[in-house]
Amino acid sequence: MQKSLKDIAKLIDGEVIGDGGILIKGVAGIREASEGDITFLANPRYLPLIDKTRASAIITAKDVTGAPKPIVRVNNPSLAFAKVVSTFSPSHTMHPKGIDQRAALGKNLTLGKGVAVGPYAVIEDNCVIGDNTIIYCGCFIGRDTTIGSDTLIYPNVTIRECVKLGSRVIIHSGTVIGSDGFGYATINGLHQKIPQVGTVEIGDDVEIGANVTIDRARFDKTIVGRGTKIDNLVQIAHNVAIGENSIIVAQAGISGSTTIGNNVTLAGQVGVVGHVSIGDEAVVMAQAGVSKSVPPKTMVWGYPAKPVEIAKRVNAGVQNLPRLYRSVAELKQKIAELESKLKEK
Repeated sequence: MQKSLKDIAKLIDGEVIGDGGILIKGVAGIREASEGDITFLANPRYLPLIDKTRASAIITAKDVTGAPKPIVRVNNPSLAFAKVVSTFSPSHTMHPKGIDQRAALGKNLTLGKGVAVGPYAVIEDNCVIGDNTIIYCGCFIGRDTTIGSDTLIYPNVTIRECVKLGSRVIIHSGTVIGSDGFGYATINGLHQKIPQVGTVEIGDDVEIGANVTIDRARFDKTIVGRGTKIDNLVQIAHNVAIGENSIIVAQAGISGSTTIGNNVTLAGQVGVVGHVSIGDEAVVMAQAGVSKSVPPKTMVWGYPAKPVEIAKRVNAGVQNLPRLYRSVAELKQKIAELESKLKEK
């Protein structure tokens, strides 16, 4: 396949600066690209590569005014490039079709049109599964679970009983939804298990990465709101409520009964204590430890997490501790010398 740069610009609603007639044969990253490829530049830190890349054309942001080769200026280079990639390299994934004879299906199931179930998947009694949903091999769907339409569940996912999933949800391999919340009462030195009788509710258009664990509520439900995206290796505890269109990055851990608003970002390895709230559009930077509630539209960092400007000053102070220690030691020595001279007089 090959397309002119002008045709690509039309596809992504972009503006061509340079020769729009050149032919593009492939797509690649800005470092890996070769002649005939189109690449993209979204992060300003890679701006120096605009003079070094071997790509024939570059998709850039609107604020880039020129380059040594033709560019296509767009509002969102990453999104535009994704669209071009889909055009040049359509997905070759072969999803299961139909119900495999080796799948184990329970009683009283309601299966929509076009549902696919792979080999050795288990779907227990009274489940409802919407149109065109795909369940790969080795998955377990517990009783009384409801799954919406056009949902994609990759191999070896476990969805426990009485869970509700929306439509167009994507769940990657190894994830467990609806496992028991971590609840115990310590009596006479022994940890007695507290029954976890709630459920989990996942909204439409949610994507959940590999090896994520989302615990069922003690009572009521654990909630992940519409459009939220969850990276690999995330732990979401019982009775957590996550709003819409939030981003939870890898290895984050959210303790029980925490409320997270809409359009919140939790960066990698963030830890959040239980029973706090994180307001809409807040950003928690990587490895922060949230020990108290975070107001809306606030960026926090560090442990304990604090507004980022304060955290930066604290961190700068910590970095200066060795120099401060030496300065104090030198001052103590000078004071001792002065005191010694005073005593001699």
